Amino acid sequence: MRRDLDLIRVILLEVEKAESISDGLDLCIEGYTDKEISYHVKLLYQAGYLEANDDSCRETPDKWSPKSLTWQGHEFLNAARDKTIWNKAKGKIGDKLSSVPFDFLKAYLNLTLKEHFGLEI
Repeated sequence: MRRDLDLIRVILLEVEKAESISDGLDLCIEGYTDKEISYHVKLLYQAGYLEANDDSCRETPDKWSPKSLTWQGHEFLNAARDKTIWNKAKGKIGDKLSSVPFDFLKAYLNLTLKEHFGLEI
């Protein structure tokens, strides 16, 4: 399965929006299967952007549910939250978005954010 950076952004936004998550959040995101969502939650957990539960069992293998954002998750989301900034960065990177390293995307989002606010680069 390929990493979907739009889905990653939406997952982080949904987790941030949730008031209180003690046992994990059951995410339903239009246009994505449970398997795709779970896979991306696992990726975010492995990368240190989310706290998450591994709810896998025989009936639902590879089932992950997010619990909360980590510091890194908040930092990325602060750069990626604004839809205009996100779309501008995606537009500049173009069709290579799914293959760029995540750290490159983060750096580019921060650069785009600085430009948006007229800060010296």
